[in-house]
Amino acid sequence: MGRPREFEADSVVEQAMETFWTHGYANTSPALLAEATGIGKGSLYNTFGSKRQLFDLALAHYEQMGVRLVTQILSQPGTTRERLRAWLRFAVDADLEGSVRRGCMVTNTAVELAGHDEQATAAVRAGLERITAAVADRIEQGRRDGDVRADIDARAYADFMSNTLAGLRITAKTADAAMLYRIIDTALSTL
Repeated sequence: MGRPREFEADSVVEQAMETFWTHGYANTSPALLAEATGIGKGSLYNTFGSKRQLFDLALAHYEQMGVRLVTQILSQPGTTRERLRAWLRFAVDADLEGSVRRGCMVTNTAVELAGHDEQATAAVRAGLERITAAVADRIEQGRRDGDVRADIDARAYADFMSNTLAGLRITAKTADAAMLYRIIDTALSTL
């Protein structure tokens, strides 16, 4: 009979997410994961199967957090433009506050793995779809409330906002807040 597990799997996934988010998939070694989680490589692999399976869980966890966050920000009182600005600025500010400018884990995964890794491509698409759907819902609400032009295609504009966010998260790795805020204001001026 093996020793009982002495760690919470959810906590390990969270710590692994932070590590993959900071270093990327390829640059995160099993030794780095063991160090970050405080769990031996053997225990990690016995519990999660492989580095890739742990990465997939970490990416799913990140995406779930992102959907909860965008939904929370967009559902607060204010106009659609105000809520979208709050969401985009929150993401930019979070990127700028960190000691390492990591950007977005989903966007980073798209750059690193999507296109040549079908599983990663599908995960990125699914994550972006959930975010984009939440944004489209908020734009539809704005059309109903009268603070968004009636001729705006909510889905097309949500795609544009998701793409804007991805670009902001990459640009935030090297730019300052003033530049990023100008980009946000320019993007929202079309709403």
